[in-house]
Amino acid sequence: MSVTTDIVESWRRPQTVVRRLLKRGGSEAFVLTFLLIFLLLAFAATAPNLARQAYLEPGDPLPQRLFAAALGLLATLPLWYGLAALSHGVARLAGGRGSHYGARLALFWALVVISPAMLFQGLVAGLTGSTPFVLGLGGAVAAGFVGLWLLMLREVER
Repeated sequence: MSVTTDIVESWRRPQTVVRRLLKRGGSEAFVLTFLLIFLLLAFAATAPNLARQAYLEPGDPLPQRLFAAALGLLATLPLWYGLAALSHGVARLAGGRGSHYGARLALFWALVVISPAMLFQGLVAGLTGSTPFVLGLGGAVAAGFVGLWLLMLREVER
């Protein structure tokens, strides 16, 4: 199936999709691709707000802001791997029988699945600035991510 079809299906049946992805076999390049796709989409989600800030505060030009955002996102790579390892350790203590690979797959795929909502939030932030609605939308995106991730983690740790 295509990635976009899997993303849409993951909003309805996340356990089914992550189980199907897990059956493909363990390939680190496969899960790393998901993380890199997420980072690219997260960068795209920040661009409208950075453009707005550069327009309103011309002291720092947009290319500098975009470069800083890209470097900041790349710096999070080890943190995502650490979070996956930590979640696997906690699941192991709770009786999980999965693998580190499964924990990475669940986390990175949940990040990809939530990225369309992040893109929407970034667009709204670029249009309106930092409003209570954008903050609430950010909370909803974060809650959606955590919910999807926990459902997928539970599935891969069975």
